[in-house]
Amino acid sequence: MTKSIGIVGARGYVGAELLRRIASDPALRLACVGSRALAGQPVTINNLVFANLLYEDLTPADLGRKSVDAWVLALPNGESARWVAAIDKEVVCVDLSTDHRTDDAWVYGLPELSRAPLRSARRIANPGCYATATNLALAPFVNLLDESATPSAFGVSGWSGAGTTPTPRNDEARLHESLMPYSLVKHSHEPEIARALGRRVRLLPHVAGFARGLSVTVSARLSTALSVEECEQLARDRYRGEPLVVVGSEAPELKGAVRSPRAFIGGFAVDGRDLAVVCTLDNLLKGAATQAQQNLHLALGLDEHAGIA
Repeated sequence: MTKSIGIVGARGYVGAELLRRIASDPALRLACVGSRALAGQPVTINNLVFANLLYEDLTPADLGRKSVDAWVLALPNGESARWVAAIDKEVVCVDLSTDHRTDDAWVYGLPELSRAPLRSARRIANPGCYATATNLALAPFVNLLDESATPSAFGVSGWSGAGTTPTPRNDEARLHESLMPYSLVKHSHEPEIARALGRRVRLLPHVAGFARGLSVTVSARLSTALSVEECEQLARDRYRGEPLVVVGSEAPELKGAVRSPRAFIGGFAVDGRDLAVVCTLDNLLKGAATQAQQNLHLALGLDEHAGIA
């Protein structure tokens, strides 16, 4: 039996990707799509047309009147509160913004690290793309980290990660053959990484002149020296049976992650107790829409990986 899904804010990059994912998902059915700018127009993504479905100019009050199994909020940061308040507490809500990622009343939705609570969750905070890559890279080693040293994560993403509202960080002309740092201290993803891993990680994010994809190189000091082979085996053991996390010996290339629903981990390097490891993913998929799919499936009692190629 399929479950019905409503989306609010489907005009952005992630919202559009989520529409594509749901269209090919045998377990989910798109029932309602809210977009003030596109209200009254047929719901279409490129050549994909959702039959008899129009974009709606929804208000928060409308969410309480619609009969759906789950809502996905794809709204700008800071705008979800009034929408969440209107959703019945027994209806699943997945929020793609930063608003609830450190809120203990919400389940942090990174299934590979904490699957059990998602099965009964009604309020799920979808992780950020940088946080997803950093968490996945560090999780196999979190119990072996030197408590006196703070790990760091140097990341580079495509400009789609900066959203559709014009800024220097998504200006293609300005980013052409260039690299731009942003939020190098107190980045919004740092607290959610700390929530997932139980310790602080310094995040150094950058944006470059390509559309999509994300590569993070994590550097951490271990409490004891390990070989490259031991580090790789720890990661393989941690993600054994996880179809959306691929562990390899070589450092993954960014182009291999683009348009893939998977995260790729590899390039393990050690110098005494200092470890470096690389994680790549598509910021719009495993960094957002694919992960929302997983979370919806788990919360609705479905096969987590149904329809995820």
